[in-house]
Amino acid sequence: MPSPTAIAMAAALAAAQPSALPSTSATTTYHRTQVDGVGVFYREAGPKDAPTVVLLHGYPSSSRMFEGLIPLLAVRYHVIAPDYPGFGHSDAPSPAHYAYTFDQLAATMSRLLDQLGVDHCVFYLQDYGGPVGFRMMLARPARVDGLVVQNANAYAEGLGAKWTGIARYWRDPAAHQDQLDAFLSFEGARQRHIAGSPAPERYSPDSWADEYAMLSRPGAREIQGALLYDYQTNVASYPAWQAWLRNHHPPTLVLWGRYDPSFITPGAEAYRRELPGAELHLLDAGHFALDEALDEAAALILDFLQRLPR
Repeated sequence: MPSPTAIAMAAALAAAQPSALPSTSATTTYHRTQVDGVGVFYREAGPKDAPTVVLLHGYPSSSRMFEGLIPLLAVRYHVIAPDYPGFGHSDAPSPAHYAYTFDQLAATMSRLLDQLGVDHCVFYLQDYGGPVGFRMMLARPARVDGLVVQNANAYAEGLGAKWTGIARYWRDPAAHQDQLDAFLSFEGARQRHIAGSPAPERYSPDSWADEYAMLSRPGAREIQGALLYDYQTNVASYPAWQAWLRNHHPPTLVLWGRYDPSFITPGAEAYRRELPGAELHLLDAGHFALDEALDEAAALILDFLQRLPR
């Protein structure tokens, strides 16, 4: 007969065995739908009766940038992550058939949410997700339950040194095609991930390889050149966005990769001028903070979301 000590040891060993976890990606599905004649791809996950989180991606990425975050949020939340027209798996009609402006991207994304019956949501804004999301929120303030800002700039002081060259492109695109060349280059895509990071080995090269492949597709230069030129309308809109934040005070979490050379940390800190109660966390990460600080970012986001009023 086993001794009490042996029985206790066996029980301890059994308790120490890892138990099976439910698959957090089990609910993820992939969709295409027509929005005003354009095929729009989006990822969806989580229970549809849970609060919705809409993830708006940056340049030159797609909803794929949220591949790690989606299953972590979907345990408790309904998650939608679309690709804008011209990005990822969405259609990329020529500029002759689709106006590549941030006004138009926002209108298409708003109509997608209308089609999906999303009347309330938390918006996650990253890079291009900022100008797309702010336009969506200004058009439908009642849709906004909260806001997560991750290296999505809304302040002049957040613009890094590279924007001086881009401003020359805005003034005379034909004379400054070198700015567009750099914007579309392989090295440009790579540097958006690793620039300034003390741990570049933590970044997967698959990210910029995929992004550069998208930037190399037929017609991509015209599409991305049109959006880069239109980006000046975002800078001009900063005061209107700031006024909206002051007037509406959405619950806001600001996550900012401190190594980002495009959108520098004063742009993160500036959000507190309009939103003194905003939570602000500077992460040891770059422009695409989820590349390097996914676990930390997800924990902060989940904590923020669970404290929002239902």
